[in-house]
Amino acid sequence: MAGTSHGHTPAAWTGVTISIIGFCIAGVFMVAANQPGFWGGVGVVLLGGVVGMAMRAMGLGKPKESAAMAEARAAAVRQQIENSAGTQVRPEAEPQAKGQAQAQTV
Repeated sequence: MAGTSHGHTPAAWTGVTISIIGFCIAGVFMVAANQPGFWGGVGVVLLGGVVGMAMRAMGLGKPKESAAMAEARAAAVRQQIENSAGTQVRPEAEPQAKGQAQAQTV
């Protein structure tokens, strides 16, 4: 996930930070047996999600990937696999099987 920058946006950091604070508030009030404080903490957790989604809608989150970008990323991964393995990655197994069958008959 680190290679895809998953979650490395202001929207994600803000939403998660607010949610963690809400979780801590709810935990403290749960131990103190204070129901209104607990539910207030749960509300802060939910607020973190709302704030994160609102910031994403404002353009502070990771943009959605287009189909062309997804294909380019997949091609780059295939190329990287080819380079590291020293062999060519074939999308279909049939051409390779035909080549082996011809080599055995010769």
